[in-house]
Amino acid sequence: MRAFGIGQPVRRLEDKRFLTGSGRYVDDLRLPRECQAYVLLSPHANARILRVDTSVAKSMPGVIQILTGHDAKDAQFPGMPPLFMPEDMGGPKGFRTQRPILAYDRVRCLGDRVAVVIAETLSQARDAAEEIAVEYEPLPAVIRIEDAVRIDAPTVWDECPGNVSFTLEIGDEQKTAATFERAAHRIRLRLENNRIAANPMETRAAIGDYNAADDDYTLYTSSQAPHAVRQQVSNILGVTESRIRVISPDVGGGFGLKSDAYPEDILVLWGSAKCGRPVRWTSSRSDALLSDHHARDQVVTAELALDAQGKILAIRAHALHGVGAYIVAAGVAPLVYSLRYTPGAYDVQTVHLTTRAVFTNTSPINVYRGAGRPEGNYVIERLLDRAAHEIGLSPLEIRRRNLIPALALPYATATGSVYDSGEFERLMDRCAELSDWHSYAQRLTDSRRSGKLRGRSIAYYIEHAGIFNERMDLRFDPGGNVTILAGTHSHGQGHATVFTQMVSEWLGIPFESIRFVQGDTDKVPFGRGTYAARSALLGGVALRRAADQIIEKARLMAAQILDASGQEVEFRSGHFLALGTNRTISLIDTAKAFFSKVGLPLEFSLGLDGSGTSSGDIPNYPNGCHVCEVEIDPSTGETRIVRYTVVDDVGNPLNPMICEGQVHGGIAQGIGQALLEHIVYDPNDGQLLSGSFMDYAMPRASDFCDIKNEFCCVPSTTNPLGVKGVGESGTIGSPPAVMNAIIDALRPLGIDHLDMPATPQRVWTEIHRASLDQ
Repeated sequence: MRAFGIGQPVRRLEDKRFLTGSGRYVDDLRLPRECQAYVLLSPHANARILRVDTSVAKSMPGVIQILTGHDAKDAQFPGMPPLFMPEDMGGPKGFRTQRPILAYDRVRCLGDRVAVVIAETLSQARDAAEEIAVEYEPLPAVIRIEDAVRIDAPTVWDECPGNVSFTLEIGDEQKTAATFERAAHRIRLRLENNRIAANPMETRAAIGDYNAADDDYTLYTSSQAPHAVRQQVSNILGVTESRIRVISPDVGGGFGLKSDAYPEDILVLWGSAKCGRPVRWTSSRSDALLSDHHARDQVVTAELALDAQGKILAIRAHALHGVGAYIVAAGVAPLVYSLRYTPGAYDVQTVHLTTRAVFTNTSPINVYRGAGRPEGNYVIERLLDRAAHEIGLSPLEIRRRNLIPALALPYATATGSVYDSGEFERLMDRCAELSDWHSYAQRLTDSRRSGKLRGRSIAYYIEHAGIFNERMDLRFDPGGNVTILAGTHSHGQGHATVFTQMVSEWLGIPFESIRFVQGDTDKVPFGRGTYAARSALLGGVALRRAADQIIEKARLMAAQILDASGQEVEFRSGHFLALGTNRTISLIDTAKAFFSKVGLPLEFSLGLDGSGTSSGDIPNYPNGCHVCEVEIDPSTGETRIVRYTVVDDVGNPLNPMICEGQVHGGIAQGIGQALLEHIVYDPNDGQLLSGSFMDYAMPRASDFCDIKNEFCCVPSTTNPLGVKGVGESGTIGSPPAVMNAIIDALRPLGIDHLDMPATPQRVWTEIHRASLDQ
């Protein structure tokens, strides 16, 4: 069974059903008598609602029910609040919003929900929605972050003049200023971290089913965290959690987008209770781009102080972080982490960092793969490359002089983290070697001969993985098979495979005798779900403790069967052995004994199960190095990534093949942000200009080269498995790696700055402008 154990590249168990079209997503489910919902969205970025007339729409064919904001107000549904605010964690007090499930007096962004139509078919619901007469009084809108903090800016919330909900600050302003005064080199950049959309392959979907006989609700939803959604839905509906069942079947990608409840989750349940039938809603791609939570959206002015040898003395950065029209879900998290991880993996003793949460009349910002770590890492890596150029050091050398040495770990950062383990310089050297760093000159010459511009970069990243606590359960059936009841939630990560590998090794049970269950709040006792690169640490440690509990319970039963005391029985490779004898019994046969119809000693429970919990109080710190090479066609501005190398430290990889897939997926999303993706609103009226894939450019396979990937394993010292997260790593390191390589290619033309996304148009425009200046 070792071939299927921890550390082996076992192929994913899940893939057979996905590849054969047997996956079950929310939109694949069909309930008897179900009807369709269509949600009417606001066409204005900021407006008062003067009147909503549904009289014509209600008479349309097939219409069953229409609900408006006034109906929600009459039902006394509260708005959807953020999960937390800074003051909840001892930070500064901020302006806390509540997003209505249906707006009744004012809309504050395109995509605010105004009414829901429930009809026999989707086309009938959509036709009826077009006949709802909504009278709006348009108000001035503010779209750009920097515009929102101007004195004369329109206010998104009248109660929050200035449009700043709160300001976060880390460090010592006076000490940092004094350090900058004595620095030999001072580097300054203004950087934009562009607003993007998660765009998972499966759009959001929900089916609500109210059962009048038992007065309970079932919600089928594409969610990363079913128990969290149950709690949030319970709070809005005013129904106890025990009366709500949330089922999240196969989920086609989440990336943070699906980690919390949305208004539609409430609307389908409320609608089902009102019309007495199951209600289905599925987002279109256009509606998703309009009304899903977005990500990133930051403008930062950052400075680096260095001594004459290129050693970092201090970092100073002041950011405006857009939160959209509402602070939703975990929308505060990116601001916190963007500050905490601005120093990256470098030895920085002095910092002064601030960020302001700025309201704009745009869709809310929430967590997205990396959640603040990419923003922070982008700042330090862009600054270091600029510093290397101005001081006259290579990008490799300036990092070598500043990376935290292995002997300095555990290392307490100036921003409040404690890195427990890592060999940062060794990983960087290995990545440079793997990328053929020192033979670059010949490739540069070849590119120039073909009329192309070539550039390269090296970038380091560090990540904070694992938050909150977790629970995992193991349960045997009478036949000796075991089921994993996972509090985590896999939506592409391969949990069914990895957790089965772990249980197979720890309990010595055949792979095929292990079943994996997730995503059903009536089957899984409790769980936090999957996000923030938490499942390997928290799910894995909790599962280890559940397995240990199984072994300890079974040891006493085995002792009785083997006629020995518990202390005389040892567990090895799936069997209990009575020490000093040749008597053994397998764990499977021992488990079967727990289901005996008669003769079961009173001290044993009927059935064998185990439960384990783990704490997220101490995170782990995945880290790694990226090397990127690009070629640019100066006649078109097109950038091609021609070589990409990454070396990651994920501690002990539980399944290297799956880890590699996670890294590649993260790199793809980071490259997408760097080169192509951008949510763009008209700055005057807030209309969405990138409302379909015709205008919002998603990366394709042709946008990538083969990625060289290697793992250098430095086990974490803060958890018994030695694991570090992997799910977000690629997204953190890739944006600065790509952008620094592009700037390296353009620098001979006199271009030393470019913001994401580096689209062909942007790159060509800069090249053309530089040619005119010469």
